[in-house]
Amino acid sequence: MAKPFYLTTTLPYVNADPHIGFALEIVQADILVRYRALLGDDVFFNTGTDEHGIKIYRKAEEAGKDTQAYVDEYAARFKMLKEKLNLYPELHFIRTTDAKHKAAAQLFWTRCFVSGDIYKKNYEVKYCVGCELEKTDSELENGRCPLHPLLDIETISEENYFFRFSKYQKSLLDLYARRPDFVVPDFRFNEIRAFVARGLEDFSISRLKSKMPWGVPVPDDDTQVMYVWFDALINYISTLDWPGDTKTFEKYWGIIDSPKALQLAGKDNLRQQSAMWQAMLISADLPSTRQIVIHGFITSEGKKMSKSTGNVIDPYVIVDEYGADALRLFLARHIHPFEDSDFTMDKFKAAYNADLANGLGNLSARILTLAEANLEKEVEVSDGEFPKEFTDALDKYDYNTAADYVWKLIGELDKELTDTKPFAVVKEDAEKGKAMIASMVTRLYAIARVLQPIMPATSDAIKAAVLANKKPTNLFPRKD
Repeated sequence: MAKPFYLTTTLPYVNADPHIGFALEIVQADILVRYRALLGDDVFFNTGTDEHGIKIYRKAEEAGKDTQAYVDEYAARFKMLKEKLNLYPELHFIRTTDAKHKAAAQLFWTRCFVSGDIYKKNYEVKYCVGCELEKTDSELENGRCPLHPLLDIETISEENYFFRFSKYQKSLLDLYARRPDFVVPDFRFNEIRAFVARGLEDFSISRLKSKMPWGVPVPDDDTQVMYVWFDALINYISTLDWPGDTKTFEKYWGIIDSPKALQLAGKDNLRQQSAMWQAMLISADLPSTRQIVIHGFITSEGKKMSKSTGNVIDPYVIVDEYGADALRLFLARHIHPFEDSDFTMDKFKAAYNADLANGLGNLSARILTLAEANLEKEVEVSDGEFPKEFTDALDKYDYNTAADYVWKLIGELDKELTDTKPFAVVKEDAEKGKAMIASMVTRLYAIARVLQPIMPATSDAIKAAVLANKKPTNLFPRKD
């Protein structure tokens, strides 16, 4: 029986077009999902869009658009990532404006309220609209949020509902102690443990509807809407049709003593995913996440990407010129799984020519040209198990090492082709030359097989060419 495997990304805000940072997260997720599906697992892959909150409401106002029409337009652009990045065909896409999500969020709220963890109070707090998070003075640099230094910190003063986060310090520390691999990498786990150990403050989970009408209505109080983070986090289970479909929920999310869900998120989401969300789940008497993997940021020429500095990289533009697999490979092989990494078009083009045009593409063309000219029939091949070095890397979310392993195989085969010269041998000793060519074709097929989770279209193209015993069209034309 196939083993259930659930993976979700975060949901990006729909206040801007998809950027390379989210492309990194969704590609990392897709590699894992495809890998687990190829192992025979029964996968559930979730992504979507976060569509509520003051930031989006204001953006729609600035654009002179109805808020729902505004989020519909942006959600469609994010949904296009499935096609543009050649994502897993059975990908689930949830929107926080979906009726089933809003109903799930309201029931989740009610469960936390019944647990005694939601209460109302007047408060005043500093707030970063960019993060949609309350900020303490210690989190600010020169009075501004370090993640959104161009935005003014605002002061919110009103009566809202709060979640009793402070109640869950011990529960969270106990969870972390029971699960030493709960957050990957270790240094991010250390960060969140230290944050929780310092003590927790209750956080606001609603806004006055009169000031910010764009949100999920709070149950039994039509003057308030849910705070964007409280609402959005619940997508991870509303996508499973919780609470209605208990069977699907337990199959993929798990039960209290046996959680199953894997979450991917950026480092700016560490607190929300591994502390706030987990406390909310405990309050609602639901299983925790099984594991959370945190990636770093993509910078450009050492600077954080932003529209104001003009260094934002559009993944759609890259895909349109170079193809989805070229971008997927760069993100897997040349962007660190956990640390911040720099992305420039010069670096991308250099890697494209080295890895693909002069590397895999050239090798495939040379071997399959020889096969087409010298082999009377296709070589017998089969899809065997993945090599241990490759599976060990992906099991540790080390996409760099997994991709490097494939390119080690490519380099070895390329060297053998150059050194042994089967194109010359076949002229002097036909049978020996053909045997050498057939062996290389078999190894090329094995490379394509291992490449499947990272570059699915390229893998399919090489495998099809091997089975047809024909040279493929130019896989990766050189770019000057």
